[in-house]
Amino acid sequence: MAALTATSVVPSTGSIPKQDEEWRAILSPEQFKILRQKGTENRGKGEYTKLFDEGTYSCAGCATPLYKSTTKFDSGCGWPAFFDAIPGAIKQTLEANGRRIEITCAKCDGHLGHVVKGEGFPTPTDERHCINSVSLKFSSEKSSQ
Repeated sequence: MAALTATSVVPSTGSIPKQDEEWRAILSPEQFKILRQKGTENRGKGEYTKLFDEGTYSCAGCATPLYKSTTKFDSGCGWPAFFDAIPGAIKQTLEANGRRIEITCAKCDGHLGHVVKGEGFPTPTDERHCINSVSLKFSSEKSSQ
């Protein structure tokens, strides 16, 4: 079993329980497919894949801050990649087949993507959090000043 980062795993207290119809009312069809049904957006098509502005990436489902732009890097994978999350913001769960680690929002349990470890990227954690752009909302540091 893969080791999980202690700063990334949190209890599900403060979670947001909603029925599917409630989520459908606040999410676009694509956001619902990915965040609630664990889908994946097409490679290279997300709006944040090549964005490297300073700011914070939050959950598109519940607005919980998830990643700082300082942890984002260009992995060439076709999805936004981060090497670490804001402490306590995400949950990492080993999938039933034991091959991948799913990343979900710690507050609303929305599917974000997957974490891959040991690929040799020159980052402090040697992890790649491969995240669907549609699962995120970006807030620029410039707009909040």
